[in-house]
Amino acid sequence: MQLRDYQIQISNQAVEILKVNKFVYLALEVRTGKTLTAIATAQKFGANNILFVTKKKAISDIQAQSEAFGVKIYATNYEQLHNLSAEYDLIIIDEAHSIGAFPVASLRAKELKRICIGKPIIYLSGTPTPESYSQIYHQLWVSSFSPFKKYKTFYAWANDYVNVKQKWISGRAHNDYSDANVKLIEQKTRQFMITFTQEEAGFESFVNENILYVKMSELTYKLANRLRIDKIVKNSEGQVIMADTAVKLMQKLHQIYSGTVICEEPDRTVKGFDYTKAEFIKKHFEGKKIAIFYKFKAELYILMFVFGKEIGFDVDGFNNDNFRVIALQIVSGREGVNLSKADALVFYNIDFSATSYWQARARLQTKDREKDAQIYWIFSEGGIEDKIYKAVCDKKDYTLSHFKNDFK
Repeated sequence: MQLRDYQIQISNQAVEILKVNKFVYLALEVRTGKTLTAIATAQKFGANNILFVTKKKAISDIQAQSEAFGVKIYATNYEQLHNLSAEYDLIIIDEAHSIGAFPVASLRAKELKRICIGKPIIYLSGTPTPESYSQIYHQLWVSSFSPFKKYKTFYAWANDYVNVKQKWISGRAHNDYSDANVKLIEQKTRQFMITFTQEEAGFESFVNENILYVKMSELTYKLANRLRIDKIVKNSEGQVIMADTAVKLMQKLHQIYSGTVICEEPDRTVKGFDYTKAEFIKKHFEGKKIAIFYKFKAELYILMFVFGKEIGFDVDGFNNDNFRVIALQIVSGREGVNLSKADALVFYNIDFSATSYWQARARLQTKDREKDAQIYWIFSEGGIEDKIYKAVCDKKDYTLSHFKNDFK
């Protein structure tokens, strides 16, 4: 496996930053080869015992790349961090933005901080701060060499780097720490950060998005309308669907307009009642190699019933043509997965998160792809999905305030 010219240049630059500062942040856009660039950097740095922390679905691909490049690494997923006790020469943190929760550090950030004490770190992310620059604090807090190490807590850091505002939630005032001082933060971080875009990498194919609207069953619209008016629905089996708050109503409509719902009583039964979307996808994409992203587990059950033996769940099996349809959950499948062999990505539903939108849509893109990547969004007519889409396209999460405005 050989590096492209820009990967050689970036890895050379990165290793010099790493030698001086003990950490480097590779903010390379998706599909530009972050993984191999990081492995090359670790090799040039002289590390022998390398830990690569990533998402579970990406482990096999990372191990294959490191073996092909002749570098031994130990790859693990975030959920296994608590089991690690070995000493490592260098740690590579993939999808580093996922440890950027604030104002309180996430469990995975705390586990990484334990493992990374005094160790050099390579951070990787195509979107380092997808929602707020405040997400940078806990990512760098993991390192013993953070430029913000004098601030022991996020709150202390926020006093100097964030315009703290008040927002009201359920009648109570809460501090909003999302309005960070971008210029001030960049002054402190630009010397450690290497950015690189798909355009700079010479990508010639881009993403074409298509929205396909589907008329759902009469039952779907009746259920959605009754729940909006009455806030509670009881079916003939005695199962109760409840939406007694605006948040619950938003979540229930998100489920219902794609044909599934969770009943609160008597035992939180998960129901898939409308197969229209799955049947439409099967007919519309007949004979094509497609990857389907779903949001809720009940949607997966519907897809399994409709597609039968045509559907699989292993990325390697899909890329090796063992089956033509793969189903992936949006959050777990949005990062570190190469689906460039698919003719199209098909979204059964859409996530509230802007991060999910921008990362999942990039799964088709590679530098060598000759045709534009095709993405299809399957939205219910008169549903909630297109409203969510408008928000996430603008790099904003779909929040309760959006919902209240859309469904006055």
